[in-house]
Amino acid sequence: MSGTAKLFGYYRSSSSYRVRIALALKGRDVTHVPVNILPGIDAQKSNYYKDLNPQGRVPFWVEEGFSIAQSNAIIEYIEETPDGPALLPENPQDRAYVRQLVNIICADVQPLNNLPVLQYLKGELGADEAAVKTWYAHWVHAGFEAVETMLKTSGKMGIYCFGDTPTMADIHLIPQIFNAQRFDVSLTNYPLISAINAAAMKHPAFIKAAPENQEDAP
Repeated sequence: MSGTAKLFGYYRSSSSYRVRIALALKGRDVTHVPVNILPGIDAQKSNYYKDLNPQGRVPFWVEEGFSIAQSNAIIEYIEETPDGPALLPENPQDRAYVRQLVNIICADVQPLNNLPVLQYLKGELGADEAAVKTWYAHWVHAGFEAVETMLKTSGKMGIYCFGDTPTMADIHLIPQIFNAQRFDVSLTNYPLISAINAAAMKHPAFIKAAPENQEDAP
């Protein structure tokens, strides 16, 4: 992997947060390029950024002769390049289990609560703040209830979602917990998820990747 790789992202974007965790767990350094996606600034919609990434989303990975969008594709690329601890178990069934947890977050929860969706609810559909928070909480609970049950019944949980070493499941879960807390979604009914979060908050890689520790954080 090139030492000149750049990661375009936003400190509070859960998708950018995922990639930062993966990089930190792998012990890899890249150049972080802030892209302020807040409404009214919308740096992701600038001609410069859209020329780089036609989708106009973060994160976006650029290195010499190669670029790629979508956090999961970036994380898989990081995993498949040399060095650093594995982010997936060795056993195919265990890998499938971890990917199942990953997909609950990245396919069933986060897309429905992404910033453009919330903006559409407010702008195009006229939803007030209370309605948007209700929408947000509904999808978080739907996903977290499933994850909590799987953690409880699988027999695979340790300190983290799978055993005592962070995997892609934790890489995806922790940013979603961060977002849930921002939107005042109670985690009372999710003691296993809360325990994983508590462990991650003490891990150097998760600390390094945390939104409040990024250069573009206010």
